[in-house]
Amino acid sequence: MDSYTLKSVLDLPTHFRSAFNFRYFNSLQSECFPVCFHSNANMVISAPTGSGKTVIFELCILRLLSKFISKEGRFVHLKGTLKTVYIAPSKALVQEKLRDWNEKFGPWGVTCLELTGDNEFYNARNIHEADIILTTPEKFDAVTRYRIKDGGLSFFGDIALLLIDEVHLLNDPRGATLEAIVSRIKMLACKPEMRSSPLADVRFLAVSATIPNIEDLAEWLQVPAQGIKRFGEEMRPVKLTTKVFGYTPAKNDFLFERRLQNYVFDILMQYSRGHSALVFCSTRKGAQEAAQRLSQTAMTFGHSNPFIKSKEQQERLREASLSCSDKQMQSYIIYGVGYHNGGLCLKDRSLIESLFLKGDIQVICTTNTLAHGINLPAHTVVIKSTQHFNKEKGLYMEYDRSTVLQMCGRAGRPPFDDTGMVIIMTRRETVHLYENLLNGCEMVESQLLPCVTEHLTAEIVQLTVSDITRAIEWMKCSYLYVRMKKNPKNYLLKQGTSSEQKERHMQEICVQKVNELSQHQMIWTDEDGFLLKPLEPGKLMTKYYLKFETMKHIMQAPVNCSLEDVLHIICRAEEIAWIQLRRNEKKLLNDINTDKDGRLRFHILGDKGKRKKRIQTREEKIFVLANDCLTGDPSVHDLSLTQDTNSICSNGCRIAKCMKEYFFHKKNYRGALNSTVSAKSFNQKLWDDSPYLLKQLPGIGMVTAKALHSMGIKSFETLATADPRKIEIVTGRKFPFGNHIKDSLLSLPPKVDMKIEDIECPRQGKSKLVVTLTRPLQSVQSTKRHYADMIIGSEEDNLILFHEKIRVDEFPSPYSATILLSNPQGKLTIKADLIFEEYIGIDLRQKLLLMKENNISLNHKQRNKQTSTFLPMEDVCVIDDDETTSGVSAKELRNSANSKRENDSMPSFNLIDEEMGEGIPQKGKEKS
Repeated sequence: MDSYTLKSVLDLPTHFRSAFNFRYFNSLQSECFPVCFHSNANMVISAPTGSGKTVIFELCILRLLSKFISKEGRFVHLKGTLKTVYIAPSKALVQEKLRDWNEKFGPWGVTCLELTGDNEFYNARNIHEADIILTTPEKFDAVTRYRIKDGGLSFFGDIALLLIDEVHLLNDPRGATLEAIVSRIKMLACKPEMRSSPLADVRFLAVSATIPNIEDLAEWLQVPAQGIKRFGEEMRPVKLTTKVFGYTPAKNDFLFERRLQNYVFDILMQYSRGHSALVFCSTRKGAQEAAQRLSQTAMTFGHSNPFIKSKEQQERLREASLSCSDKQMQSYIIYGVGYHNGGLCLKDRSLIESLFLKGDIQVICTTNTLAHGINLPAHTVVIKSTQHFNKEKGLYMEYDRSTVLQMCGRAGRPPFDDTGMVIIMTRRETVHLYENLLNGCEMVESQLLPCVTEHLTAEIVQLTVSDITRAIEWMKCSYLYVRMKKNPKNYLLKQGTSSEQKERHMQEICVQKVNELSQHQMIWTDEDGFLLKPLEPGKLMTKYYLKFETMKHIMQAPVNCSLEDVLHIICRAEEIAWIQLRRNEKKLLNDINTDKDGRLRFHILGDKGKRKKRIQTREEKIFVLANDCLTGDPSVHDLSLTQDTNSICSNGCRIAKCMKEYFFHKKNYRGALNSTVSAKSFNQKLWDDSPYLLKQLPGIGMVTAKALHSMGIKSFETLATADPRKIEIVTGRKFPFGNHIKDSLLSLPPKVDMKIEDIECPRQGKSKLVVTLTRPLQSVQSTKRHYADMIIGSEEDNLILFHEKIRVDEFPSPYSATILLSNPQGKLTIKADLIFEEYIGIDLRQKLLLMKENNISLNHKQRNKQTSTFLPMEDVCVIDDDETTSGVSAKELRNSANSKRENDSMPSFNLIDEEMGEGIPQKGKEKS
């Protein structure tokens, strides 16, 4: 497009012109302008990184906002009625757009809302009032999976525009979630009840890097011919030269990245040639080490340092180093090298950015987050290893494609350079992947098939899919359906398969998955296998983002599920199945399991019940690592094993929370009790019998906890009565450290007393039990909410009689739960537990023994000891007061599939944010 045909910002309505700080749109933007701003057509755009695609998003947003311009030309905005949803692969990209769009659209009253794991400050009302929701695929999927009963999907009707950034994410394993989201929106848009809503005419705009099969994306998103825009390298403002170098793998991924340090300096000398350079590293520590290595190498050149061009530059760097608060950075700056990551203070980050933009620092070593949000382009970009450490999974993984392209997009600095250089350092076997990616030759395939069971369950749970016809329709809304027709071989079909066979294969996949879900009681189907309804296990699998195989393990748990059983189930989970048993780890794991010091709570046992001396499987490794970690003082310090342990704990907490809800649903007393304890143990990385419980308090680490333990302070109670000065002496800290440590007790929930009583019952053959909670002291006002599960169960038949989630700092004190049950035929042990949701070591338990012989009841406290006596039980009633009772048989209680729980909270795990409910439990009962 020639310059005279460029579109001007003046072509926009007057009210919108302030959104742009330039006069003319570039060639790409001008080419797209008529379809973007003067139509509602769906669009898919393929163009190089850095060619100005963000403006295309903004033009589509302005098109939507133009509906609020009155005939008189006034902008009359109705909050939240026409929503834009922007989906990007990373939180950094979301936050970059959030800053930009708050600045551009905020003055007009347009509300932007970030939905990522970094934003905890939102609720359902914020979502309903938002005009632009900026999110990642996983977070958006998670938010719409929860609160289904109270309107999790209710805001969908207001969605009028869906913006998908870096849509080539579909090619990564994470792409399955993006595909499921779009398919869900397409399905809901076709529902008859949505005809009058903005969703019925929802507009799609997807942008990607250069890809060969843009037409497939267009077919998936129902894009007309005029909405398909493909641009080549000619649209890039600076011409890029790319090189991909392959290296021999090391023993592990961590050592491989460290070894690549040896080559970075020579690469910069050969390809950067005195120009500015960014070296992307996978971790903060890796960036710091790379800067250290480069500065040490530069130092050996003396006055011929290749990163210093003049005495004036050298002097400016010396002065700048004095103003840097990071001591290590000071020694790097003087050699023209710096590093940049989130661990630096704002002042030091700003200093490094300023020196780099001025050209005084020639090389910055950084993490991939710099590729998003901070405008620091360089002539040369070096990607030192294409793998990064995934904290959630605890292992090194390939960067997703969008991240690699974002990093590459930092190369070239218009108008300072007319060329840029990208160097990718990877393993030999992955060289071709990145060559194809950079050349735009990589086909975008669907990744939905391996996890279609879980995503189909989610749609059934959300009632998007209610019968087999709708299930097949959902499959046909997917990108999988498009690619299966084009490339059947990639999806378990033979090349040359007819269209009819492909259709039949798709239907067979759908029916097979439905049958599997029905067979394992995740969903209900009628006799014909047509109608589909979610069952509680399917709901829980969806809620907690678990794999199908993991949920099956949970459902196969033993009836008398012990703490050790819970741990074994978690160790078999698919979520951590990637963990491998490495040969060089076996000796350490064997020593831990032998446990000569008696540290571990549980051990891997051999055939004769003795501790195994040889750990032989992945599951055994996970079991040993979990037990070692939960002592509170792990003996594992190896980096790789520590990463494995962190992943075991984060996933273990999530799985245990799902088990807890499943056992509440099944009325399984022991299972619920032990999974509840396990969930918070994994969260705190402590067993409830650990001697280092004080680590839970802010300001107390392992060293302080051990010092306090040595002076006999092992519990919150003993800390409360301790002398602050003695604490300072034993910890070697100065005044007022002891006072601060004691003040940390204020973060705990308020003290609660619990008692269980056998009240004389006027009804013959019945026993009346009352469990009462009281707060002896007025609770201190706290910004933190404290919750606990109140569980009343009968030990002999392992049955939950009563369960309620209590907000500990707000329940009306005293609070009573009354239970009416038939007199036992023999002995019956009733236990009442108050298990705090977060903290370990403060749970309460009371036990009441009912005896038939002489109607004697014994009431005493007991600490976490359970018997395995098992006797049948008669009728049970949970009552609100003396006048009203509701009778439920023990059998009905066991089989009840719809227990109501006072729990409005979203699950607290790393995938999503926790949002607790506002309700205060009423005096009386929860119908169990």
